[in-house]
Amino acid sequence: MKDDSDGGKGGQSPDFVAFVNARRVGTGALPDVAIAVCKALQTDPAATILVFDRRTGQVLDLDLRGSEHEIIARTVAPRGANEAGPVRRGRPRLGVIAREVTLLPRHWDWLAQQQGGASVTIRRMVEAARKANDGVNEARLRNEATYHFMAAIAGDLAGFEEALRALFAGDRSRLEQRTLAWPADIHAEVLRFFDGPAAKEVL
Repeated sequence: MKDDSDGGKGGQSPDFVAFVNARRVGTGALPDVAIAVCKALQTDPAATILVFDRRTGQVLDLDLRGSEHEIIARTVAPRGANEAGPVRRGRPRLGVIAREVTLLPRHWDWLAQQQGGASVTIRRMVEAARKANDGVNEARLRNEATYHFMAAIAGDLAGFEEALRALFAGDRSRLEQRTLAWPADIHAEVLRFFDGPAAKEVL
């Protein structure tokens, strides 16, 4: 299991994080996190457990019954359709889909004058727009994940509403200050959510 003390070597961000009460007990792949929670519960069976998906901030409901082998078997993701299959020879399929596009005559005239023709030009324009919006969308998703995490684990903590206002304002410095009095692991995890998956593990 990836231990919290390794500081996120290589800048890789774990996918899941588990809290028992207000203490972070494990990060990493879901099977590892589930086992870490089980071990923590051996010390405090009545503890409050929260396991979060670090991409979304959503709480996961884990089935911790049975042996470690059974728990791991339930939490290992099945092989998905997106996993890479065997490499095939030949030219890859581009996945181009033909659909109707309705434009005014002057738009078609302009597209016809562009290098590569209408289809190539439209694809270039779409890709440019996607790249321009990537930063905005990424920031929005980080804010949503941070909000979900804070609402689940810190809703009863002092200064919660002020911390939310700092989050929605995108003010990291004020968010850090408003959460400084919270339990250390929760404070650190809020900032990690805010900074995004590229951030180093916060100890």
